[in-house]
Amino acid sequence: MKKLLSIVWLCLWVIPASSQATRKPNVIIILMDDMGYGDTEPYGMTGIPTPNFNKLAKQGTRFTHFNAGQPICTASRTALLTGCYPNRVGMAGALLPTSKIALNPQETTIASMLKRAGYHTSMLGKWHLGNHPPYFPLHYGFDSFYGLPYSHDIWPRDKDGNKITDPANARYTWPELPLIEDDRIADTIKSHHDQELLTTKFTKRAVAYIRGHKNKPFFLYVAQPMPHVPLAVSDKFKGKSGMGIFGDVMMELDWSLGQILKTLDETGLAKNTIVIVASDNGPWLNYGDNAGSSGGFREGKATTFEGGTRVPLLMRWPGKIEAGGINSHLMTNMDILPTIAAATGAHLPQNRIDGLNFLPSLLAGNRTGPREVFYYYSGQNNLDAVRYKNWKLVLPHKSSSYQLLHGVNGNGGKILKIDVPLALYDLAHDPGEAYDVQQLHPDIMKHMQALADSAREDLGDDLTGRAGKNVRKAAVVE
Repeated sequence: MKKLLSIVWLCLWVIPASSQATRKPNVIIILMDDMGYGDTEPYGMTGIPTPNFNKLAKQGTRFTHFNAGQPICTASRTALLTGCYPNRVGMAGALLPTSKIALNPQETTIASMLKRAGYHTSMLGKWHLGNHPPYFPLHYGFDSFYGLPYSHDIWPRDKDGNKITDPANARYTWPELPLIEDDRIADTIKSHHDQELLTTKFTKRAVAYIRGHKNKPFFLYVAQPMPHVPLAVSDKFKGKSGMGIFGDVMMELDWSLGQILKTLDETGLAKNTIVIVASDNGPWLNYGDNAGSSGGFREGKATTFEGGTRVPLLMRWPGKIEAGGINSHLMTNMDILPTIAAATGAHLPQNRIDGLNFLPSLLAGNRTGPREVFYYYSGQNNLDAVRYKNWKLVLPHKSSSYQLLHGVNGNGGKILKIDVPLALYDLAHDPGEAYDVQQLHPDIMKHMQALADSAREDLGDDLTGRAGKNVRKAAVVE
């Protein structure tokens, strides 16, 4: 009898351990808003301590050539969640309360892909792919949502939370900023103090979600509103950085990351959870001391120079992805979806996507990379540049520029509009895009012009009046 009881006890001990080891990995994506390439210590920040970003870099892999699909909110988030160039699915720019489009619910997202694979899915934070139900996250594969429909500066108030009273100001007609739970308005954000609580609210919800779903594979997407302006930080971090409010905000985001990592440790889920931390685009540099750093790359948010699209990416999957690794292969946020599909065994979308599977590269210690080409689009459908390996062909276009007049104390400086000429840059030797070498490399120019023509045929190009053959439509909001 004692022997039988011992066998039963052994089975009870072994079965949970075995099921945990063979369970599909959990997936957590943490997306910062307007966090620049150089805003954390693993990417060169000095003066602002980021111990949890540092920890993640030591335990996982740091990517140095990771690009957002486009350098602005809605478009970039479309690329991340669908694995497509935003213009392929009819999305562009940053949606406003009056916008009449939304991401088509027929598109497959990471959430709907993983939900079909048996995952519970949840989103916290900034959505920005549709302003009203049925264009909130629950209709795109998420089982729950708590957050904002768009950026927290889209409200009828100034940076300090004071009500706009001038009818000539575009913000005058905007509604109060809603805080959404699933498909309903749970609260409204009506003051700067309300905004100061957002990072903490989403962090606490993330921790509770992980603890409440530790027995089933889950996908958690945390899209923090910060460090997008207006900067807002809770009392526990005000004045703590010694680097102004931007430094305080980055310290709180680092704390938030730390809370999530700590919870994974405490629940025993760390080893079987893929953690991905990135930014949607580069820093909004005209806000000066309230903006981040592009890490030395040219320009920032809303431009297709490297400072606009090249963003940080940290990825951890213990025992699978190299600890302390550095991946210097060209990668985009469109590649996250197929990489997650490969890691979880989920089926890829039936519609064409543009992302590539990086999992073999990651499991092999980052020795290879599947991507050689990336198209830099802006606006509705403007092909501004083409990347091929280390080469970048910049095509003639108009661009924003932050060369002059940075703002202070949360006030935005003037954004210049410039004409950008044709140029070829060797990013291996000139990451700042300062030296045009097109005259020295006619063969590269010819090859990259051919790549540009291929993109125009496939996706179109408003700059040359080309309509793409393989584009799909966004949803039209009635």
